[in-house]
Amino acid sequence: MVNFIIKYLIIAVVIMFGTKYIVGIKIDSFQTSVLVALAMGFANTFVKPILKFISFPITFLTLGLFLLVINVIVVYVVAHFIQGFTVQGFIPPLIFSFGLSFLSTVLGWFLDKD
Repeated sequence: MVNFIIKYLIIAVVIMFGTKYIVGIKIDSFQTSVLVALAMGFANTFVKPILKFISFPITFLTLGLFLLVINVIVVYVVAHFIQGFTVQGFIPPLIFSFGLSFLSTVLGWFLDKD
């Protein structure tokens, strides 16, 4: 449980500072970045697999490139539900999604050792 809290606090800090360098994504406060981190974790766990299943034919026809669109959709869904988190365009949420995935993977290597 402590590793879970540490992981999401680190992700929230990186979100807070990372959005200063990604033009097109804005976050109001640290509390909002914590909510975004938790919401992105929830969306990647529950919403993204459903979108992948529904869009399998399109993903197959585009040789997997439609998964990039799904990543952007997930960021927009989170932005819709979290006040103080705004997203514009296609490339900024794509970069944001890649950054979160990379960070989550690296933190998982170090914090999820049991």
